[in-house]
Amino acid sequence: MTKQEFVDAVASKSNLSRRDASAAVDAFLDCVTDALKSRDTITFTGFGKFSTADRAAREGVNPRSPGEKVHIPAATVPKFSAGSQLKAAVKGG
Repeated sequence: MTKQEFVDAVASKSNLSRRDASAAVDAFLDCVTDALKSRDTITFTGFGKFSTADRAAREGVNPRSPGEKVHIPAATVPKFSAGSQLKAAVKGG
């Protein structure tokens, strides 16, 4: 599903215009991005939790020349943990 298809689905389920649904989706994505940038956690009970995780620096292998070792720097990465209701809905089909 693309972002535009998602906006259309939100518009039809919420009886909003496509423009209002697009603004709502953009606002949601901006809020999640801003919260994760400041290392906050966002929890939607039953749906899931958005958070950040620290990934340590490590040695990797260059896939183009497997004998060459490369240094992969430490990074902060986004993380999503699915909630119980979301897991049950996906499992049940």
